Amino acid sequence: MIKVAMTGVYVDDVAAAHAFYTDVLGFETRTHMDLGDGTLFVTVGAAQGAQPDLQLLLEPGQGPVAEPYHRALYEAGIPCIVFSVADLGAEYERLRGRGVRFTHRPRRQGPVLAAVFDDTCGNLVQLVQPED
Repeated sequence: MIKVAMTGVYVDDVAAAHAFYTDVLGFETRTHMDLGDGTLFVTVGAAQGAQPDLQLLLEPGQGPVAEPYHRALYEAGIPCIVFSVADLGAEYERLRGRGVRFTHRPRRQGPVLAAVFDDTCGNLVQLVQPED
């Protein structure tokens, strides 16, 4: 069976993204390597081993492919990634209390409740809560 092991998200600044995704969102560091010349290889994942095999690679968003793609997603208002939460209302309030800027409050979108926030690193991120 094929499983997702890692997915990447382009960020403006890997170190700043690492701090946001761990200190603010609550992810844990899985890999943090200095590759030289100021290049970092950083992955994060869900805390407390919720998804031990799945990692999010925080990729430098500079370059001829990354920059236009990264910018176009943001300018179009398209989230670069979607995270699932058990209680969107509680997570929305927790993150707002930590200074996270949401582009829209939790609202019904088809079969889920959804909210979108700015990750401070050039991306919009969507949180969803499946409705039972």
